[in-house]
Amino acid sequence: MGDTQERRVVKLVKQIDGFAKQHGGAEGQVAYIGERGARIVLVGEDGGWGDLVAPTYDIARQAVEKAGITVHEDFDGEFAAKVTTGPYEWTRMAGIQVGGPSNR
Repeated sequence: MGDTQERRVVKLVKQIDGFAKQHGGAEGQVAYIGERGARIVLVGEDGGWGDLVAPTYDIARQAVEKAGITVHEDFDGEFAAKVTTGPYEWTRMAGIQVGGPSNR
């Protein structure tokens, strides 16, 4: 692993650790997003969520492994059910069309 790649992994691990500390722990899922790399979706024990983008899938996988969080293959089932959504998130996800609250 080159120095640049290693630095990126270390930076992502610090961000994942910071998220986990802020949200009482965290679990994640890594998704390939094409040429842009991979997205790490994080869900905290408190229902908070966020995501990070890594330049490659390999870097994303290394980061979640080094961070020591539970990694899920898919964003569904019990893992997805942990996410707490409010009016802002529903609007962002076009939830108004599927029965989410309206911000109007």
